[in-house]
Amino acid sequence: QVQLVESGGGLVQAGGSLRLSCAVRGISFSINNMGWYRQAPGKQRELVAVISNGGSANYAESFEGRFTISRDNAKNTVNLQMNSLKPEDTAVYYCNAVLRTQWRPQFLDYWGQGTQVTVSS
Repeated sequence: QVQLVESGGGLVQAGGSLRLSCAVRGISFSINNMGWYRQAPGKQRELVAVISNGGSANYAESFEGRFTISRDNAKNTVNLQMNSLKPEDTAVYYCNAVLRTQWRPQFLDYWGQGTQVTVSS
């Protein structure tokens, strides 16, 4: 079984920074892309950033220049450094990994449980 475990959410003032981390735990898996999504109250889940296993990162336009995604393939982790946070960044942030396992050999989406980020004005 594979689990994505997130950490690092919390409350921050506008203009501040937070760093989210996500670790993929389990055995016998292979990860392709990893990424972060978010869902604000009353809105659909949206892409924040995605990073390939080669380290190539892509960002949704709203986050480019403020957020930085990174990953450590040896540790099976993905991070999201969020700077210059705004109240509209308040949302639940979800870690995503496209991976396959010994028991499910096709690449599938796996999700973390979500971590709340609240930005006060």
